[in-house]
Amino acid sequence: MSIVGIIANPLSGKDIRRLVSKSRLIPNQEKINIITRILSGLESTGVKDVLFMPDRSNISKTAAENHNGNINSHFLEMSIFDNQIDTTTAVSKMIEQNVKAIIVLGGDGTSRAAVKAIDSTPIMPISTGTNNVFPYLIEGTLAGIATGCVAIDYPSSIDFAPQHKILEVDLNSTKKDIALVDIAISHQTFVGARAIWDINSVSELFLTFANPASIGLSSIGGMVHPILRTESKGMRIELESKNPNLFVKAPITPGEIFNVGISIHELMIPDKKYRVSPKSCTIALDGERTIPVNELDQIEISLRLNGPNVINPFKTLQEYSKSGHFSDLLSL
Repeated sequence: MSIVGIIANPLSGKDIRRLVSKSRLIPNQEKINIITRILSGLESTGVKDVLFMPDRSNISKTAAENHNGNINSHFLEMSIFDNQIDTTTAVSKMIEQNVKAIIVLGGDGTSRAAVKAIDSTPIMPISTGTNNVFPYLIEGTLAGIATGCVAIDYPSSIDFAPQHKILEVDLNSTKKDIALVDIAISHQTFVGARAIWDINSVSELFLTFANPASIGLSSIGGMVHPILRTESKGMRIELESKNPNLFVKAPITPGEIFNVGISIHELMIPDKKYRVSPKSCTIALDGERTIPVNELDQIEISLRLNGPNVINPFKTLQEYSKSGHFSDLLSL
């Protein structure tokens, strides 16, 4: 039996960046609509059961009730704390119940929380946040169809969910945390509202991939040297506003394009440890300040190739269509 897990972060798309930039707001009703469409897509592929993470806003419960289909909806029994622990816990419990794929609605931070507990189970991250680079911006119905195809045929469909890279942070020779897209070293010494929107506060940047067609810190690397999600390399960048070697124009937040000065940029080699100069600062993971450090702490960043298996919905739909899968499915 192919069970698909669904996690919807009720807090994504609502952080402080709506006040300091032109970022979009994603209300809960839109998340309900997206999940309802996902359920239709899943059901069309033959998925019979879905397992939801519960939430206090009842986003998933309402979506399940609104879906006029025959798919069976189940809910995890777990405590809810309204933070990233919920997502990590839900993934662990879903894996215990042998789900074949997990759909994650949220931003880069939600996906990072999910990956902390993931094994080789494919995930389908869907963007409902702000400057999202890791999740796909895709219509819910299509995401449901793609995920359903992978789940029904898993594990033979694993080629449609290639393994991604991650960044690891070591603090004083001990693994501290991970990032999926970028790690930024911020001059600001406090976590505060977490989100980074002032590029002048960033001194150093580490990237798993660099896409010029993205919004956020990774767009800086994308404007210098594009790197694909699945390439076995990353990028390290030192930012310098006073005497840079080059400037790039990069969209750091929606509707805002900045001239960013760069003194050094280099490709990152997998498993090599890159040491950050000692200083009082905060380490931002996927755009959010998370770890405060002082000048006595030793910070090392590494690129790892053993990240999550992420469904590529566009490739999945294209290849399944070429194989005649949908024609057979619809009896045409």
